Amino acid sequence: MVSDAERLARAALARLGEPGDLVLARFVNEHGAEATLEAIVSGHFPGRALDDYQTRLAANDPERDLAVADRAGARLVCPGDPEWPESLDLLATAGAVDQRGGPPLALWVRGTADLRQVTLRSCAVVGARAASQYGLYVAAELSSGLADRDVVVVSGGAFGIDASAHRGALAAGGQTVAVLASGVDVPYPRAHEQLFRWIAEDGLVVSEAPPGSTPRRPRFLIRNRLIAALTLGTVVVEAALRSGALNTAAWAERCHREVMGVPGPVTSTTSAGVHRMVREGAAVLVTDADEIVEHIGRIGEDLAPRKAGEERSRDALDPRSRQVLEAVPVLRAGGVARIAEVAGVAADDVLGILGHLLLLGYVERQGNGWRLSPEERARRRHASTAARGG
Repeated sequence: MVSDAERLARAALARLGEPGDLVLARFVNEHGAEATLEAIVSGHFPGRALDDYQTRLAANDPERDLAVADRAGARLVCPGDPEWPESLDLLATAGAVDQRGGPPLALWVRGTADLRQVTLRSCAVVGARAASQYGLYVAAELSSGLADRDVVVVSGGAFGIDASAHRGALAAGGQTVAVLASGVDVPYPRAHEQLFRWIAEDGLVVSEAPPGSTPRRPRFLIRNRLIAALTLGTVVVEAALRSGALNTAAWAERCHREVMGVPGPVTSTTSAGVHRMVREGAAVLVTDADEIVEHIGRIGEDLAPRKAGEERSRDALDPRSRQVLEAVPVLRAGGVARIAEVAGVAADDVLGILGHLLLLGYVERQGNGWRLSPEERARRRHASTAARGG
């Protein structure tokens, strides 16, 4: 269990350092949160980072931060708490980007759900802010399908694909988690204030930054490692060649998580990054929720149904019967000899096959000749119309 003193120390350190501060995290891992805070306050923290931390000491008030969080319906979850997700431990070996990374010191969590439980079977759905209508539709459909399959959708709460993913999960009655680059009490973007309220009702709003924190560009990228580590896999719906969503996918790969990409039009610049990932083998192509669940689900159990084209009645016929059926006239009846000649099958065999096709409803007798049945003629007209796209 986490003591009150340690929780208070981690709340203080969360404000003194920036998210993903490896120097601070390593010192905490070696000496503990309370000793780390004391070393900063007393000036005994080794290295040049001490001056940076001490510039924030005057404004540091962890008790106030905890009180502000409480008023916002949030709490500080620390390593050692029952709801701390073990999946975040993967970040200890996931390396760093721009000298930032590692597990968070603590997480500010808004909502009543249990962070560990809600992320046990979860998937990240991320993508472009400037998304196309196609991307917005696909993100909502995938997230709705994942919610129907009891998979929690995790995203970043941004405009575009993120918001569509959250809304798709909510519309299906599922849980969703928004991982923010701002404090959990600071809705960003502001237009999503109501969306974050809806998310927190059954899901969670999560941040590494303390209450009142405003988003900054580096915090978005380092936030992405949390999205990747908390989930079983990351689906990129749309992403240009330079996109924050690709950063999330890279963190997912570092955490040995599944990376999946949704194809888009080959002419779309918002899908170019996804297509490159798939082409280079960095992502698996997925097109629906079943395929996603197959990759992140239980081995041998969550298999996606195999996709196949339209099944036609004649597919059940043997090749020789199909050969004869193709030679039967559509409207004007033909004799056995003529059908045998067109089909290239002996007349005696044709007569027996026509009798079998008659019993199956493919052909009918007309006088001394044979032609397709009304049902088969209707099926052929339908297939022809579908092939023309009208």
